Amino acid sequence: MKSTNKLNVLICGLALFLFQSCSVKYSFTGTNIDYDQVKTFTVENFFNDSGGGPPNIEQQFTEALKEYYQRNTQLELVRSNGNLQFMGAISRYTNTPQAAVSSNDPNRPDRAGTMRLTIVVEVEYINTTNEEENLKRPFTFFKDYDPRTTTFLDVENELVDEIFTSIIQDIFTATVANW
Repeated sequence: MKSTNKLNVLICGLALFLFQSCSVKYSFTGTNIDYDQVKTFTVENFFNDSGGGPPNIEQQFTEALKEYYQRNTQLELVRSNGNLQFMGAISRYTNTPQAAVSSNDPNRPDRAGTMRLTIVVEVEYINTTNEEENLKRPFTFFKDYDPRTTTFLDVENELVDEIFTSIIQDIFTATVANW
């Protein structure tokens, strides 16, 4: 019994040594940030170049991006010149019909059976410690809703939140998760 306990302690100690000796720290959120080199991040205010959306949509996105990185990394948010820098704009905000439902009434036109809200965010990401990881690209996501059971105004905020959550997760994966 005692030799089994000693063996377990030895194996655990060896595993701990191996994990601590790695220079890149892995986390349960999937990041592979080298916290010895990368300590800070900056998120500039995103702009709304789409011409649509709620009045505060750019602020909503900027704050959600900051919060996500604060929650899922050990990086410190700084006002400027972070090791990781994010900037960009919401470039598209469209609400379009996806499927028509025919009306059997000749006096009523066909209506949309499904509507789709699509948001595109152009992101520029700069990693000052590793320029090979820099990127500039659009991130897009959409959500559908049924206009026969709800109005766009009733679901707009919820749809925007859900779309932003998906876009931010994609940005996180493309920048610090390196999948």
